[in-house]
Amino acid sequence: MPKLFYSKSKKLESEIEIYLDKVTTAELLFLEGVKFYLNGNLDKFEKKYKAISILESEADNIRREIKHKLYAYMLIPESRGDVLGLLETLDDIIDICEKVLEQFSIETPIIHEFLKRDFMELAELSSKAVDEVVKGARAFFKDIVMVSNYVNKVHFYEHEADDVEEHLKRSVFNSDEIESFSQKVHLRYFIEKLAAVSDVAESVAERLAVYAIKRRI
Repeated sequence: MPKLFYSKSKKLESEIEIYLDKVTTAELLFLEGVKFYLNGNLDKFEKKYKAISILESEADNIRREIKHKLYAYMLIPESRGDVLGLLETLDDIIDICEKVLEQFSIETPIIHEFLKRDFMELAELSSKAVDEVVKGARAFFKDIVMVSNYVNKVHFYEHEADDVEEHLKRSVFNSDEIESFSQKVHLRYFIEKLAAVSDVAESVAERLAVYAIKRRI
């Protein structure tokens, strides 16, 4: 399989690497933010939320610069559309990680102690799904035969997240400890938001798998 980048596009390759690093950092900030929130450390949580908000803007600037270079200098024309599509969907991951922390910051849901372990597990599974899809994106540019391996791992973690999501919802709605139905609905919303991170990662993985097949044909 020929390399996607050649000498004239090495700067572009470097910028894409920086962008992928931003996606990974967003995932880590998301995970740390949820952890601090569940532990009641709201000051550290707010710092993570602020950091991911700044990162989201930085990532947008990098993505726009990459798009400009791809079109202005006619770099990798045979894969340009797929690269842009991949970057756009990866941006969805950064956006949802930021939005989840934003909603925690705005709505400050009450997470009962008996739910915290499962909430954390759900966040961790979503984080792992993102981690694997970023690895898959790196492989798309450097070692395309490995893409399917990472895509399969994304599917695995997304499925595990679905199981935890269902378990958490049942725990919430079957609980006598949570008396208010509105509070149960509020918790359901946040459960779905945490799980949605893995859903977005899976959507990226599915597109990545198609792009990889196209490059190998």
